[in-house]
Amino acid sequence: QMTRVPATGPLILVTNHVSFLEIPVLHSRLRPRRVVGLAKAEAWDNPLLAWLFNLWGAIPVKRGEPDLAALRRCLDFLRDGGILVVAPEGTRSGHGRLQHGHSGVVTLALRSGAPILPLAFYGGEAVKHHARRLRRTPFHIVVGELFHLSVEGRVTQTVRQDLTNEIMYKLAALLPPAYRGKYAAPPPAGAS
Repeated sequence: QMTRVPATGPLILVTNHVSFLEIPVLHSRLRPRRVVGLAKAEAWDNPLLAWLFNLWGAIPVKRGEPDLAALRRCLDFLRDGGILVVAPEGTRSGHGRLQHGHSGVVTLALRSGAPILPLAFYGGEAVKHHARRLRRTPFHIVVGELFHLSVEGRVTQTVRQDLTNEIMYKLAALLPPAYRGKYAAPPPAGAS
């Protein structure tokens, strides 16, 4: 399914965020493409995490407020033809069920014109449980279809949230029903 990732050009890879496992998996599976993800700025307070995130080229983002510096870095990276990994939930769920999606990804997609590829993970929420019992963790990756966001007229906060929900429902459709969380109910009329 990773063959759905274009060989060149900018791409926004939208994922759910369950555990730390996703980061090395994405980096290893998407080589030789340049891949960068977003990480909470406070992660750089931990020297080990700071080292890892710097190694991976992660972009620090201040959560809960507009972060124009992070937005500019993301847009520059996309302009250079990279793959930007965005988890619209903004944080790891730990339990694997989708949480509320935030609209920053919509701003990135509309300003860059980059296509979006949804990619869902599941099974990683049990890694600690399985590790304690020395069992292998069944870790699944499901890749969706490439799409572009389009909007006519003014992009209001309501439009931004509707587009975010569209993205999240596409992500939810890749997951087994037990993992769809906030997006378990069918999308409202007009959403894809």
